Amino acid sequence: MSQRASLITPVLIGGSLIMLVGFAIRASFGVFQIPIAEDFGWPRAEFSLAIAIQNLAWGFGQPIFSAIAERLGDRKAIVLGALTYALGLVLSAYAITPGQHQLLEILVGFGIAGTGFGVVLAMVGRAASDENRSVALGIATAAGSAGQVIGAPVAEYLLQSMQWPSVFMVFAVAILLSLVVLPLMRTAPTVKSNAPSESMATAISQAVRDPSFFLIAVGFFSCGYQLGFLTAHFPAFVLELCGPIAPGSLLHSAGITTTSALGAWSIALIGIANIFGTIYAGVLGNKFPRRYLLTLIYVGRTLASAIFIILPITPETVIVFSLVMGSLWLATVPLTSGLVGHIYGLKYMGTLYGLIFFSHQLGSFIGVWLGGTLYDMYGTYTAVWWIGVGVGALSAIVHLPIDEEPLAKRREAVPA
Repeated sequence: MSQRASLITPVLIGGSLIMLVGFAIRASFGVFQIPIAEDFGWPRAEFSLAIAIQNLAWGFGQPIFSAIAERLGDRKAIVLGALTYALGLVLSAYAITPGQHQLLEILVGFGIAGTGFGVVLAMVGRAASDENRSVALGIATAAGSAGQVIGAPVAEYLLQSMQWPSVFMVFAVAILLSLVVLPLMRTAPTVKSNAPSESMATAISQAVRDPSFFLIAVGFFSCGYQLGFLTAHFPAFVLELCGPIAPGSLLHSAGITTTSALGAWSIALIGIANIFGTIYAGVLGNKFPRRYLLTLIYVGRTLASAIFIILPITPETVIVFSLVMGSLWLATVPLTSGLVGHIYGLKYMGTLYGLIFFSHQLGSFIGVWLGGTLYDMYGTYTAVWWIGVGVGALSAIVHLPIDEEPLAKRREAVPA
């Protein structure tokens, strides 16, 4: 009973709810790909670049908001993030040129950073006990996956009854309403840092000189590439390449009668599978070396992607791929964030994870942008898909030599 009480903390509950709403909105942007392009007569690359810039801004903003949280307070950083998120959505609703959308996605990306992994996971990690930290990080990450489950289908549903600018306004209100849970996050136990006397600058300097820090960042790049590409382009990929849904089939009977609806629900299925995948990854992270678990995840992603693109694209293969990829989707996050906290300490975990996360978002930027660009050049996503297979294999390899021993212990073992 005491173990459960220490796992389910107010910080975990509040942080999970904020992550759910923020990621529901973020995961829906791929659904807007075709409506916005058709509304303005733009090539696919224009809004793809906007989503890519959003991902890059998220990466830039993550260490900034994490540093704000560690300097001024976690809740202040979250409020600032939610306000920035809402402002970006509201202004985007009135944007009429590609440049306007692309510029305003910087605000949206910064808003995601302020309400997402870096700030929230650092709070959850500090509030959790040592034995429950990995599981707590998995639960918070799974909340983001739960948001992904509802985000794309909700956007698809709203687009049936209103124009895309109105949906953006609805989402702006939703992210502001998520702030009502902030009182739950009032108290987070203070934890001892591995190096309590170190300044933030010193901690960052020591971390970036560690080869393992670089390897973690390189590995996370692949994660961002795959997730960014699929979130932004998979609904359109399914719409255009998937075979028809047969009348009388299980999907047709469930009300999924078009490949457009299947594309939206494929994102939801990824999120459903990932709820279990992230929590289970958190559990395993308490029992096995995280670097080996990450290697296995990237091997699984690489094989799933290669097999899917080789086989004919049918409703059945879309469903299977979504479930398999979903089980591995954000399973990297509790393991990577837990690895950062374990190796470099909890005091500046948010900022250090934010720096690693920038590599993730750089990968997202390239995956989203390259997807739109190569599609407009060749009329197919095949090339960018195979690039994703390659970077996934690279990521599996680079995790193997990571040294998981805490940096402070390694420094203590070095003779003076």
